[in-house]
Amino acid sequence: MRAGPRGARQRRVPPLGVLGLALAIALLASIALGAARLAPGTVLRALLGRAGPADSAIVLQLRLPRAMVAALVGGALATSGAVFQALLRNPLADPYILGVSGGAAVGAVAAFALGASALGAWTVPAAAFVGAIAAVAVVFRIAAGVGRALDTRVLLLAGVVAGAFFNAVILLLLTLTGAGAFRSALFWLMGSLSAASWNQVLVLAAYLLPAVALLFLLARPLDLLALGEEPALYLGVPVERVKLAAYVVASLVVAASVATCGAIGFVGLVVPHALRLLWGSGHRLLLPASFLAGGAFLLLADTAARTVAGAQELPVGVVTALVGVPVFALLLTRRRA
Repeated sequence: MRAGPRGARQRRVPPLGVLGLALAIALLASIALGAARLAPGTVLRALLGRAGPADSAIVLQLRLPRAMVAALVGGALATSGAVFQALLRNPLADPYILGVSGGAAVGAVAAFALGASALGAWTVPAAAFVGAIAAVAVVFRIAAGVGRALDTRVLLLAGVVAGAFFNAVILLLLTLTGAGAFRSALFWLMGSLSAASWNQVLVLAAYLLPAVALLFLLARPLDLLALGEEPALYLGVPVERVKLAAYVVASLVVAASVATCGAIGFVGLVVPHALRLLWGSGHRLLLPASFLAGGAFLLLADTAARTVAGAQELPVGVVTALVGVPVFALLLTRRRA
């Protein structure tokens, strides 16, 4: 009688193991596929430094840094999406719901409109990051001005209002820009990984990985917050500090991601929602699972953006939306069933 359950436990594959394998496969596919297709063996030889100069340049200088940026940004967006869904107690919340992407977009579009993008590769990301931080400060100031406690409902309304204002500013700036700056700004707004480099990988890794690790440490408090703020407080959770830490750290993660790649939608909405339906709402599993699955999802979306239209590269945000909308509709249907 005991052998059956024990055998079932032994046959069960850990979710994080499955997602880690999926991420590795997506990373290999992202490096191998493109205008010049490479065999998996060629990719491995290039990674080991045993391939020819042309193959090594394609793998090590073009595709690998882009794949690393996609994995980091996708994982960061999905993890922050899971945190925002827990913080707002709304499974339909996404990382951009509190106006962070709107502020980043204002900074980036302003840089294009003023011609600052010609000053260097880091000008637009820096302007976008400053705009995102300004958005975080504005939303938090509005929410904090209503009362001493950080009311998540007020925070949500403040984010919606700030996002609407930022969208109006973006449209105004786009109206006043020239044709070249308009096209560059529009492409950035749709999301792109085409500017990825090893410098970006190093900066993102140094910034995002510690921030995501901090979010992982909030797993147990977020689980208790799901019971309600009063029960969590009775169970020893410093509710206001946890809410503030979750909001600030998750917002800063989103700010860096948007500043690097533009507004890439549906990663932070669909991925944690799907994982919650598969394996439940426990954040000790959900947060690291979201990081792995989000990285794999964005890697596959970017691979499709580079390959499905031949020589024409699609904005990766368009691909994530085209895939994310029907998948999310299917998830909602299954959840209701």
